[in-house]
Amino acid sequence: MKSNNPVRTDRRHFIRASTGMLAGLTLLPGPGAAETATPPESIHLIGPLEGYAPQVGTLVSMMRWMQDSLVRVVTGLTGPELDFLTDPKANTIGALLLHLAAVEVVYQDITFYGQKDFSAANQKRWGVAMNLGEAARKQFKGKDLAHYLAELEEVRAKTLAELKKRDDRWLAAVDPAFFNNQPTNNHCKWFHVVEHIGNHRGQISLIKKRLPGARE
Repeated sequence: MKSNNPVRTDRRHFIRASTGMLAGLTLLPGPGAAETATPPESIHLIGPLEGYAPQVGTLVSMMRWMQDSLVRVVTGLTGPELDFLTDPKANTIGALLLHLAAVEVVYQDITFYGQKDFSAANQKRWGVAMNLGEAARKQFKGKDLAHYLAELEEVRAKTLAELKKRDDRWLAAVDPAFFNNQPTNNHCKWFHVVEHIGNHRGQISLIKKRLPGARE
């Protein structure tokens, strides 16, 4: 039965094309196997998503995958573990989670609202989390994991709502001077948000290994 939904059709073609390109590798299944073995809502299917322009949806699927990997790393951590400092100048896991939220907020302000940096209201709310350091060590403690995850979820919900309003032309739009004063499109700016999560997820994993009583 043919689908009349262009996003679902694009997603299916994207997945089939990706599977076909990799089918020559002996450790991978043949074409169509991934569709059969993995439910359509699987987080491991990178590609267009319903409700978004095709390239925007593909970006969102990557954002969703990276956010899920971050949540899995911190799941089960206690308040004292979230506040643990490996040394007096380090950052806590809790502070790093808020830092990731802050970075996403500043890119909302830059790409959605045409700001050069945080809006005044967001600077007041997120400035410490953005800069980390001693102010963050003093301010961000005594909270449980649910607090930090709620902050991340609130920020991500706004990002997704705004991305649903944008098309692929917006994603490809070029800022003439951004990273290293070079031309940078919105796709690259939001890819930076994704890779930034991966960067600090690795840092959080290292801190977890240093927690009192942690297994090697």
